[in-house]
Amino acid sequence: MMLHAPSKRRPAIENVEGGVDVVLATSIGNGEDLGPAVRHAFESGKPETLVHQLRNFAKKKEIEIEELCKLHYEDFIVAVDELRGVLVDADELKSMLSNENLRLQGVATGSLLNLEELLELYSIKKNVSEAMKTLKICIQVSKLCLTCNMHISSGRFYHAVKILDLIEKDYIQNTPLKAFKKVIEKQIPTLKKHIEKKVCSEFNDWLVHIRSAAREIGQLAIGQASAARQREEEKRSRQREAIEQSRFGVVGDSLYSLDIELIDDDSVLEFDLTPVYRAHHIHTCLGFKAKFHEYYYKNRLMQLNLDLQISSAQAFLESHQPFFAQIAGFFIVENRVLRTAGELLSESQVETLWETAIGKMTAVLENQFSRTDTTSHLLLIKDFVTLLSATLSRHGYRAAPLIQVLNSSRDKYHDLLISECRKQIRDILASDDFEQMVIKKEYEYNMNVLSFQLQSSDTVPAFPYVAPFSSSVPDSCRIVRSFIEDSVSYLSYGGPINFYDVVKKYLDKLMIEVLNAALLSMIHTGNIGVSQAMQIAANIAVLECTCDMFLCQAARLCSVPLRLVKRPNAGLAAKAVFKASQNAAYTALMHLIDSKLDDHLALLNNINWIADDSTENPNEYANELVVFLDNLISTAQQILSLEAVYKIGIGALSHISDSIVVAFLSDNLKRFTLSAVVGIGNDVRVLESFAEESFQNSGLIDLNKDRSFKDCLIESRQLVNLLLSNQPENFMNPVIREKNYGALDYKKVANVCEKFKDAPDRLFGSLSRGNAKQDARKKSMDMLKRRLKDFS
Repeated sequence: MMLHAPSKRRPAIENVEGGVDVVLATSIGNGEDLGPAVRHAFESGKPETLVHQLRNFAKKKEIEIEELCKLHYEDFIVAVDELRGVLVDADELKSMLSNENLRLQGVATGSLLNLEELLELYSIKKNVSEAMKTLKICIQVSKLCLTCNMHISSGRFYHAVKILDLIEKDYIQNTPLKAFKKVIEKQIPTLKKHIEKKVCSEFNDWLVHIRSAAREIGQLAIGQASAARQREEEKRSRQREAIEQSRFGVVGDSLYSLDIELIDDDSVLEFDLTPVYRAHHIHTCLGFKAKFHEYYYKNRLMQLNLDLQISSAQAFLESHQPFFAQIAGFFIVENRVLRTAGELLSESQVETLWETAIGKMTAVLENQFSRTDTTSHLLLIKDFVTLLSATLSRHGYRAAPLIQVLNSSRDKYHDLLISECRKQIRDILASDDFEQMVIKKEYEYNMNVLSFQLQSSDTVPAFPYVAPFSSSVPDSCRIVRSFIEDSVSYLSYGGPINFYDVVKKYLDKLMIEVLNAALLSMIHTGNIGVSQAMQIAANIAVLECTCDMFLCQAARLCSVPLRLVKRPNAGLAAKAVFKASQNAAYTALMHLIDSKLDDHLALLNNINWIADDSTENPNEYANELVVFLDNLISTAQQILSLEAVYKIGIGALSHISDSIVVAFLSDNLKRFTLSAVVGIGNDVRVLESFAEESFQNSGLIDLNKDRSFKDCLIESRQLVNLLLSNQPENFMNPVIREKNYGALDYKKVANVCEKFKDAPDRLFGSLSRGNAKQDARKKSMDMLKRRLKDFS
């Protein structure tokens, strides 16, 4: 019946549901918000419909509840009966529990009193434990504070900072005693400031100390660079010596010696950076790292600016070494700080410091070099600057701008050096008497001859030794040698790697523009005689030979193989210039010789050109000419080459021959006699005898020249022979003229013959007793005159 009861009422429910909007029912079932639906109903003006639907929905739910209750009615009755049984059992259980509780309370009353006492004791114990724990922590903190104070008093700031850091991180937060904790927290910043102040004080002391020590550090480092340079020079010297020995087939021990470079114990510069490390580390631990970085850089930059200031109270030559040493020491310290002090300095900061310093140093050098006018001063400063550059480069700094300043002053240095050499050479030439140098001792020979390879033989001569040059030659060679050494010293260590060509250029300039020009000036403008001019020509020849020696010296100093120097067209241009200057010197010498010859030949004017009688003795001028020529040739043989002697002899005798012919052609000579011609013939014979003997004895015959000394007199000889000939008209015979009178000119012969006008009865004087013969000669001469006149 109960199962079928709901079926009977189902139509009523459906009828109810039929009046409920399905959408509304679904929304209510899903728990959705009905606000929009309500708002829509009121907006549409149909709220009654919505109310009606809601009432129908409520009625529907009531019917469902009623049906559900009817369905489980019997189960409700059974459940109520069981519940009543449970209530009865619960009352019994409650009574039993109450009785047991009364019994337990009676039994446990004493135990509860004991428990309260026990809990109180546990509370006391807990408080005591906490107090002991608090006291223990406070004691530990106090001990740490005492230890920190001891470290601060002893200057062990790092340990103090570590303890403060430990207190802050591990103890201060765990300290339960607030008053004690507050005191500690208040003192920690004070202690840190105190430590920072103390550390900064030590660091400031270090700044003062390191600035005063920087100069010594720089000097020591530059000294090490100088020692390294010296060892390198000695090594190169040994290598050059070994190469020279091997080139000449001599093998020395140095070729097989092991070159071990000793390392000095002082090669590492010692200076104390502990205050820097400590200050940096402590500031880092205190949290002031960036502040200390800025403080360090600012103070070091300030010190650098002070170091870069040049004192005007002292000459730069005297102050340049301390000045550069101070800067070198500064940057050596900064390099060490950069490498060993962590992040205290950055590479960009060091580079900024270096750019500041290099800019100032280059400006100072350029200014001082522009004002310096002494080569020794320039060389001294340059040498120290190159050592400074090597030192700073060794420590990682770019020193190229310093070298560029030195290179830019290269021309000025050499101009000053050449100017000084010009003055020295001028003084040497002014004090030279241009006579052959007499060497009395072997050490003088070694110093003046062997040292410049001026010897003509490997055998040491007997002393006193008369050199073929004057004293100005070795003196000039010393100046040139010193010039090469100074030039190499300036160009080496920092300049171009291959500076041999530069040295060669300036050496050529010295030899050509100074030495050669000075010698030519002495020849052309100096008041010198024949012997002095001859000696100057000899000196020029010797100096020409020294060009190769000087070039080899420059090559050795520049470490250039000698085989490169001895290649064709690799020599000095000065050698060819000296060769040309020799010709100019010989030309000037010949002018002087001609002038001296003219002085002697002036005596031709004293000859009696219209003498009736002749003598077999030569005229006075002829004897003087022979003496002069003999002295000239013998002197030239001692100091000049055979070629030069030959040139001088040829020139002198040719000038004499020309002068004799000119004497016949002179306008002052109106006529001459046969006796005068005979006298001139004797003079020419004496000169020919001297020329032939001199040519053979002087060794000039070995030159295999086409023209001998005697040949130089051929024109005067043929003219005399023509005037003394019995048939002078044969001159017009081409064959005879080519054979006997080839050196004579038609016009000259015509002019001379016109002056040959003796009286008929006195034409040949006492030379002939036959008037027929005299008439024949006169007729022949007259015939020659007419034919020459017709020819012209």
